[in-house]
Amino acid sequence: VFDAGASQEDVFEGSGMRQLVELAIDGFSCTVFAFGQTGSGKTYTLMGPLAQSETQPASPALLGLMQRSFACLLEQSQSRGSDLALSASYLEIYNEQVRDLLSPGPPCTLPLRWSKTRGFYVENQLSVDFESLDAIVSLLLQGSQRRRTSAHALNRHSSRSHALLTIHIRSRAVSAHPAAGEGLGGPGTCSSKQGTLCFVDLAGSERVKETGSSGELSVEANSINRSLLALAGHCISLLAKPRGKRTHIPYRDSKLTRLLARSLGGSGITLMVACISPSSRCLSETLSTLHYACRARRVTTRP
Repeated sequence: VFDAGASQEDVFEGSGMRQLVELAIDGFSCTVFAFGQTGSGKTYTLMGPLAQSETQPASPALLGLMQRSFACLLEQSQSRGSDLALSASYLEIYNEQVRDLLSPGPPCTLPLRWSKTRGFYVENQLSVDFESLDAIVSLLLQGSQRRRTSAHALNRHSSRSHALLTIHIRSRAVSAHPAAGEGLGGPGTCSSKQGTLCFVDLAGSERVKETGSSGELSVEANSINRSLLALAGHCISLLAKPRGKRTHIPYRDSKLTRLLARSLGGSGITLMVACISPSSRCLSETLSTLHYACRARRVTTRP
């Protein structure tokens, strides 16, 4: 548990993010998602205060889990001697429509498919290769500026979509020892792995009466709340039960739960960051967030 005085570095080191990065390099599918009421600090915890442009970067002390994880990923690859191929994709789910935040031109809706080998996946999404911290931070800034936001009574810059940034990691480790049958100067053995590190910035749960939303904002809020209910109220609640007492997990209830199906109940390793407000006005939503966080702690996967 982190109080209001905790620094971004405290959260990164104390949440287990460094270990999650290492597991992703080792070939596991890892996910971190921030959950909580609108205005509770989800986007700030993940990204910090985003730079206004590439020439005006944010203060290093304020960088969020994402930028710190990117730096850790690149540092780990160098220290391990691994040959990493890195790429990133960045999507948003807005009113149950999946959009590519890195694709040039106006945003277009992408189809969500399912196959036995891949599970749920987004067809035709753009994946961009990168090799440096500056390059991936630039992609984060580019995509985040295209994300849907609006102002209401609880948040001047409220995210109106769920955003998923996924780092695809293909690693090839070369052993310093020659393979059997090779001479002393022969090449070492190679082993390859494929892992992912996915960051999910959920739109905030909110009560329409408290935000003063109407018209399009009200439609957005209802869509957000339905998908969050499918995630926390249905899927996580059922997954928290002992395996023998579980009924069908309704992943198909929303696009969000379809894309998180492997992270929640499959072979992935997942970290949930529950963000709450100290305001007494938000007590009901705070208790709800803590309730779902307690349930999420009981969910187990099989990496």
